[in-house]
Amino acid sequence: MTRRSHLMLLMCSVGLVIASPSEAQNGPTALALSCAACHGTDGKSPGAIPILAGRPAKELKEALTGFKAGTRPATVMNRLAKGYTDQEIDALADYFSRRK
Repeated sequence: MTRRSHLMLLMCSVGLVIASPSEAQNGPTALALSCAACHGTDGKSPGAIPILAGRPAKELKEALTGFKAGTRPATVMNRLAKGYTDQEIDALADYFSRRK
């Protein structure tokens, strides 16, 4: 793993400590906090990481499902997505699709 991959994994892990998938009962906002470390607040990434805000829910759900199943290539997301239930993936996709 490269130094950049280690850094990205660490940043995403910090986000998971802030709000783990088990906190989904507190609403999708709490669940989405785990994404902020890499994808920015409300999915508005300022850098090279993809912006999630405003993307269609169907597209986001397909991406997360693909990461979870291991059918979509990724550096970190394939490992992170395995921790989400199908209901949490639906909640995240809906949440980010509504961000503008």
